[in-house]
Amino acid sequence: MAEDFSPEPIHSQTGPNAGSSTQAISGKPLSIALIGPNLDRRSSALMALNSCGGNEVCEFASYPPALEDVPKMLEENYDAVIVELDSNPEYALELVESIGANGRATVMVYSDNADSELLMRCMRAGAREFLTYPFSAELVAEALVRATARRPVAVSTANAAGKLLVVMGAKGGAGTTMLATNLAVALAQEKNQKTLLIDLDLPLGDAALNLGVMSEFSTIDALNAAERLDARFLSQLLVKHSSGVWLLAAPGRFVQYHAEEWAVEKLVQVARQEFDNVVLDMGSKLDLMGSTAYREATTVYLVTQASIPELRNSNRLIAQFFSGPSSKLEIVINRFESRALGVSEDHINKALTKPAQWKIPNDYASVRKMQIHATPLVLEDSAITRQIKKMAKAITGQEEEAPAKKKGFRLF
Repeated sequence: MAEDFSPEPIHSQTGPNAGSSTQAISGKPLSIALIGPNLDRRSSALMALNSCGGNEVCEFASYPPALEDVPKMLEENYDAVIVELDSNPEYALELVESIGANGRATVMVYSDNADSELLMRCMRAGAREFLTYPFSAELVAEALVRATARRPVAVSTANAAGKLLVVMGAKGGAGTTMLATNLAVALAQEKNQKTLLIDLDLPLGDAALNLGVMSEFSTIDALNAAERLDARFLSQLLVKHSSGVWLLAAPGRFVQYHAEEWAVEKLVQVARQEFDNVVLDMGSKLDLMGSTAYREATTVYLVTQASIPELRNSNRLIAQFFSGPSSKLEIVINRFESRALGVSEDHINKALTKPAQWKIPNDYASVRKMQIHATPLVLEDSAITRQIKKMAKAITGQEEEAPAKKKGFRLF
């Protein structure tokens, strides 16, 4: 029988079926913390976990009395933390948010209340799985499989995690892929900056079209094999552009596909161990906003334009997802023409809630040339090129080269 919460495991139990699917994926069982003041529901959850087998479960009969030190302890000692909501929903959600802050442990919640508002609050807090009472052993087993796949793989100390740069659009057609593609190429051409571009604008992403390359494999292939994805496997799915940038392309034909969060997280995790920079082209899709891809991003670039629909969408996105004291969001106004704006810069800043960090000038001729010849803009000089290269320099911390001084006329 479990006792009150303490830093030490109170009650541990290992399921009997050592050949479970979760253990088969990783070769070692999951360590799970089960936190639930309600004895009957906690016992039912434990029974469902044990039916999956091969996992080490530690019960805690109460919520932690304070949130200062406990979340760190849970993150360091458990692969998954399962929290009951119903005994104290507000405190439980605070606990979920604290534990999930760094994304190391998979946080799950369980409740007999599955209304949409509660589901949304749990997602925003960082919960990865929502289990309903009474429990389905099959659904619990599937959740544990996903938690196993999310578990961090061993990271070589000689190869620290690379920068994660997420490019998202406020609206379709804002220029997200143009920016993501050219930013990735600009980064790849910096000294010692091995760079990967992943097209997650599924299923119709066209980063490969912008680069003029064809790939036998796609992002969907990587996501479908996420359970066994490693650096060697990933390398076989990539294609290298002549500029030096590596690409994991969207499929060349239409495939109806929904990307699972845990699979995207695994892909990003493996990629960051091999590349100095990983650029994600997210298009204007919002289904991964609660994932590690955004929470662990070095920088999130929100691409918008100075027109009413894009500014309205940007305002809503910033209010919903980036209203906290986060410095990782940088706003990019694409096709910017100060003389031809339909709205004043004051109104733009008010809509965006802060000034845009980057303004990509409008250069239709250069973009059209890129589309026709499939040649990245940053490989030739243009106003757009100079601005995107500044973005790349800011990411790498490398100084811009000073323009060569013109030699004046001298008699001697």
